[in-house]
Amino acid sequence: MSPSNTSAHLTPQAPLGTAIKAWELYLYDQGRSPNTVKAFLSDVNLLAGFLPPDRQIGAVTTADLNRFFKWMEKERDVPCSPKTLARRITSVKSLFRWLHQYGTLTLDPAEKVAQRSAISPLPQVLTEDEMQAALEAADRHRRGPKPDARSYALLSLLLNTGIKKSECLGIHLNHIDLDSQGGPLVFVRYASPSNRYKERKLLLTEEWVTAYKEYLAQYAPTDQLFPWSPRRLEYLLEDIGEEAALGKHLSFDMCRWTCALRDYKGGMEFDRIRQKLGVSKIQWRELNMKLRQLSEMK
Repeated sequence: MSPSNTSAHLTPQAPLGTAIKAWELYLYDQGRSPNTVKAFLSDVNLLAGFLPPDRQIGAVTTADLNRFFKWMEKERDVPCSPKTLARRITSVKSLFRWLHQYGTLTLDPAEKVAQRSAISPLPQVLTEDEMQAALEAADRHRRGPKPDARSYALLSLLLNTGIKKSECLGIHLNHIDLDSQGGPLVFVRYASPSNRYKERKLLLTEEWVTAYKEYLAQYAPTDQLFPWSPRRLEYLLEDIGEEAALGKHLSFDMCRWTCALRDYKGGMEFDRIRQKLGVSKIQWRELNMKLRQLSEMK
């Protein structure tokens, strides 16, 4: 269903709830994930509950929206963090931009609503010594009386590629090419068309390839690279962190930021880091700022 068809039956006299249902169809038609759509709808339904039930979409004003966000930020009983508020403003802006873009509304009342930027705290990263200690702890399993290369293969992959947990879980054996002309690589892929810009090919180290072959011989996975639940893989990382006495909660996110910071401090071009992480230019602004701050810390 095209965006214009989705919104064609809407008029400025339509209730906000009707517009939200049409927008939901549009979001799914654009390939947005169920979780993304759920978050968007949760945000705009709060607005629908705040405004009078008979308020027509053509009668919603910028003042209405600003009052809603003021209530959300300072007057509602449920606390609203800066990050959540920023997301809700983005959701409302997206809804009204869609209504304006496809001709339902002549003017976009959300256009002049100020967007908030919510900068989350700096992430925890591993120092070089901590990273080596974690890799050595994982390697001890690999070379122990009952060799087990799984923890090393997981940890080394994360530290060298900077992939996210969801991306790691989405890797299948046919996404790994050990015979590529430019060197062994992993293809990070996405099912949703809206996320195709995040797809990328990342080089793998020869050390990882050796551990990977050991892991294949030990576990014989048939499709998914790591066929365990997210929580099970999280436990593996936590156990390695404890064995290495890091004093930190070793996680997928920590490995991702550690990889990015090492590349940043190693002089890799910023756009190459951005592409390696699979983030947009807008997302890179905050990441770049945080990496700069982390690199300056002693």
